[in-house]
Amino acid sequence: MSPSDRTDAPASLSIVARPVEDRLRDILDIERERWSRVDPQLLDPLDVLTRFVLDGGKRLRPAFCHWSFVGAGGAPDDPRIVDTGAAFELLHAFALIHDDVMDGSVLRRGEPTVHSEFTERHARSGWNGESRRFGEGVAILLGDLAEVYADRLMSSADSTTFEIWNELKIELNIGQFLDVIGAARGSVDVESARRIVRYKSGKYTIERPLHIGAALAGRLDRLAEPLSRYGEPLGDAFQLRDDVLGTFGDSDRTGKPVGDDLREGKPTPLLAIARDRATPAQLSDLERVGSTELDLDDIRAIQKVFIDTGALATIESDIASLTRTAIEALDEADINSEARNALAELARFVGDRDG
Repeated sequence: MSPSDRTDAPASLSIVARPVEDRLRDILDIERERWSRVDPQLLDPLDVLTRFVLDGGKRLRPAFCHWSFVGAGGAPDDPRIVDTGAAFELLHAFALIHDDVMDGSVLRRGEPTVHSEFTERHARSGWNGESRRFGEGVAILLGDLAEVYADRLMSSADSTTFEIWNELKIELNIGQFLDVIGAARGSVDVESARRIVRYKSGKYTIERPLHIGAALAGRLDRLAEPLSRYGEPLGDAFQLRDDVLGTFGDSDRTGKPVGDDLREGKPTPLLAIARDRATPAQLSDLERVGSTELDLDDIRAIQKVFIDTGALATIESDIASLTRTAIEALDEADINSEARNALAELARFVGDRDG
């Protein structure tokens, strides 16, 4: 998907996406050419990784990093910020590919997930071994490769920036671990669900990219706290919106089957609030969450519980409040007006998006 195809993307997002995508294309083309000379069989998985990285994604993390950097006085065409944006997208590919394996997801952005694609290829070709293990193994390796490429792009960063980069990756993995444990246990309280929201996605999507942008511009010491007062609530709003879309979203917009989060048993604040408020009859519907056998009628019954208990309304109110808090916090940040306006625009997009 090219930037021009993102009809709903604000200008503050679109203008960052193009140079980052151009850089990603250059990197991956070089790698495809390099490794296809070693063995032509390597071209196939690298082609899949290239499509995964380039044919979708909003480029939110590069955008938050870019506008923090520019707001702190950095030049918008500085090669370092473009490389950092490309590194964020490669790290995001790593996270998504591995997440799909852990969740057993079959679709991502309306296309087969990486592990599903290679599972099918193995089965169709009649190769030795178990098709599922082959598909998941290839996906894990491609995710790891994307992370290595991301680290290579960040290897020349100063020590402060690279320290934040590593902390971001630790937080991402800790959040994912909490998510996996919560889904396996089948029950999570509201406080724990919100902790998962923050560490699995919120900090990694918004707060840490902001910090890295400020660090690259040499102003992290002055901007870390005010940027956190913007990024922390907005990161929570971002993941809460994801949770709503995972349950109520239009599959044509989200690129995933409707109710996928319900089948996976995601331990979301939406689910935790509904459980706290549910009647015994409603709890019997919620007990179905986590079943891979959920059909459309089951999903509609669970959606109705979320609506009737007021859980959905509470989450929507939280998203609006968190987004408002984030935008108001920008007044405290010593950044230029162009970046302040761009970050406010991005906040509204994050809170209101439908895919």
